[in-house]
Amino acid sequence: MRIGLYPGTFDPITLGHVDIIQRAMALVDRLVIGVAINRDKGPLFNLEERVGMVQDECAAIVAKTGGEIVVHPFENLLIDCARDVGATIIIRGLRAVADFEYEFQMVGMNRALDASIETVFLMADARRQAIASKLVKEIARLGGDVSKFVTPPVKVALERKYR
Repeated sequence: MRIGLYPGTFDPITLGHVDIIQRAMALVDRLVIGVAINRDKGPLFNLEERVGMVQDECAAIVAKTGGEIVVHPFENLLIDCARDVGATIIIRGLRAVADFEYEFQMVGMNRALDASIETVFLMADARRQAIASKLVKEIARLGGDVSKFVTPPVKVALERKYR
């Protein structure tokens, strides 16, 4: 069984994330969505909220594809999380050249820690390349319409946070 790990903070999950998840499902038998507990980032949504949003979005994907998705919170090294869930592939989404520079360094470090775990990059769909959770939160905070960037349930969750 080919197991892939798609890690992120998902604060909140965006249509860009959903696009990568859908496309990653074609590469693996089981996709583990690693929801990072990153205290340094100071997330808007707590861990339970982020996990719940990811689970809700993934339920719709599983209903369409019939694949298997598991949502797994983690706070350890990414490579250790991959080992913990049995992943042999780490899936990363790229939006721009700046993403690649950072991810290139991460791949080198991860390969030094465990060369048996491969990293696969998926380019964001052209319509989704500008979407970043940080920008989505800023738009929502300032009362803008985020419906082009997130699903309706996530939009409602953002509106609740900024009321």
